[in-house]
Amino acid sequence: MGDGAHDVNANPLKGDPHPDGDQELERALCQWLLWDQNPKTKAEIEKLLHDGKKKELRDRLCCRMTFGTAGLRSAMGAGFSCINDLTIIQSTQGLLKYLEKCFSDLKQRGVVIGYDTRGQETSSCSSKRLAQLTAAVFLGKDIPVYLFSTYVPTPFVPYAVKQLHVAAGVMITASHNPKQDNGYKVYWKNGAQIGSPHDKKILESIEESLEPWQESWNENLPDISPLRQDPLNEVCALYMEDLKKLCFHRELNRKTSLKFVHTSFHGVGHEYVQSAFKAFDFAPPIPVPEQKDPDPEFSTVKCPNPEEGECVLVLAIKLAEKEGARVVLATDPDADRLAVAEQHEDGSWKVFSGNELGALLGWWMFKCWKDEHPDPADVKNVYMLATTVSSKILQALAINEGFHFEETLPGFKWIGNRIDELLQSGKEVLFAFEESIGFMCGTLMFDKDGVSAAVVMAEMAAYLEARSLTIAEQLNSIYRTYGYHISKTSYFKCYDPPTIKRIFDRLRNYGSENQYPCLCGSFEILHIRDVTTGYDSSQPNKKSVLPVSRSSQMITFTFLNGCVATLRVSGTEPKIKYYAEFCAPPGQSDTAYLAEELNKLIDAMVKNFLEPEKNGLIARV
Repeated sequence: MGDGAHDVNANPLKGDPHPDGDQELERALCQWLLWDQNPKTKAEIEKLLHDGKKKELRDRLCCRMTFGTAGLRSAMGAGFSCINDLTIIQSTQGLLKYLEKCFSDLKQRGVVIGYDTRGQETSSCSSKRLAQLTAAVFLGKDIPVYLFSTYVPTPFVPYAVKQLHVAAGVMITASHNPKQDNGYKVYWKNGAQIGSPHDKKILESIEESLEPWQESWNENLPDISPLRQDPLNEVCALYMEDLKKLCFHRELNRKTSLKFVHTSFHGVGHEYVQSAFKAFDFAPPIPVPEQKDPDPEFSTVKCPNPEEGECVLVLAIKLAEKEGARVVLATDPDADRLAVAEQHEDGSWKVFSGNELGALLGWWMFKCWKDEHPDPADVKNVYMLATTVSSKILQALAINEGFHFEETLPGFKWIGNRIDELLQSGKEVLFAFEESIGFMCGTLMFDKDGVSAAVVMAEMAAYLEARSLTIAEQLNSIYRTYGYHISKTSYFKCYDPPTIKRIFDRLRNYGSENQYPCLCGSFEILHIRDVTTGYDSSQPNKKSVLPVSRSSQMITFTFLNGCVATLRVSGTEPKIKYYAEFCAPPGQSDTAYLAEELNKLIDAMVKNFLEPEKNGLIARV
């Protein structure tokens, strides 16, 4: 077995290493102890073995990560189901072997690798170290690597993939997940996140490349290899120059009296948002000092997710009030998402939802485009996109203004790849978004970008300020013009996959086998779409127009009263999410009634379909 390896029978699990004949666990245990060269994660497994923690050993060793809506994502720690040195090496070896099959010129193209600021002392697992090991695998096989010399926003990797014409990109990040998590995000040569069939084929390739190659553990290789380049300065300069294409009111930016506070949530965003403001000729945004520098503990917030709202924006709002700044901009830890808050005249604050920001940015991007394209015929070539669980407000804009709107499955991998297809067919894409505060302004890259969204939002706010309008007032103006879209999104946590499966199976066999519900409480259901099975009752052939996604759970209900609601399992966290929206026609302005009706429907859906008490679901705090 080699130095430091273990004979499983010499260190029994409560007397017998596999009393139930668990050969799978024994084999996985042998592999781990033989292959892992990280002393901390190796010791973690050895301690579990010594303590007889067989269930935890099985959970850690007998299943592997799969590609979700944001690549591989899991807790950092020991085991094949976690993010650690060994699983990152295995994933990269599999990716490399697959890239070799797809690119005959891989040794000329190379790959881009970036990382955020996450880290965990107990496992010696930091994003930077994992990026270095990723680079070492490629460099060990003489494949050029563009490895950023410091942390970067996630969108810089897909941007670099396009600019440097490499075969693929890897970003080590868990975005806004809890501090114990990390992830491995893969981008294809077009700069979009990988989708089918690449994700499945890479996983197959990983399974065939599990044993680490000798050079894969050489984390110092990126420091000495002539095949390693640092793209930081070039990519930053290109990005900031490209960003200027989204700036339409430079003089106004220069003169505005409006102040902005920015928080980077202990992540990567501070320096890059400062540079973006400079590119638009703004004065620098005021940083939240306690949150501007990287901190893997995210020590000033209960969770590093700006989507949680005012409760995680306390420091930013406090600073804004002190500085007389009316607008707060918050990028998440890897700076690919954006939250925005604005102070009302009465001193209270409004935190905009992702759907509201999608409405505002969609309106703004179209307005700026229209100002430069006076010929009405040009609009026929214009597109905007959103995920199917996001607000339909862009659809309302499209119908009214004459451009095209498309929706995709949840996740920017679907949006990014569809935008690539549209651009290749000569179309123009102005904007895309997902309700979880992910926005893509223009087509600098085919992924969401919190840096560009922050400065575009700032320019919109400055433009509105010059016309004595607030962001909230403009949002109401959009709704008055195109119809009120009242939406609500939330979630329940569920750490038991069988319970999640049981909930969705019940909805597919509601009362009798293969029968969906006709009612939700007193609310009549008009149509049902189940993209897990490919069923859609609204289509003549009963087949979903959106691609079937059997690996994820998602059912959408269209109600007779005009509400649309979706139940979906998160692709990145142990959550059952619900999304509900009431789309009113233009002119119907009784928002109190709409909101009340929506809340009643959500209550009925939670009570009848999710049954949180019976299923042990944990409500959002």
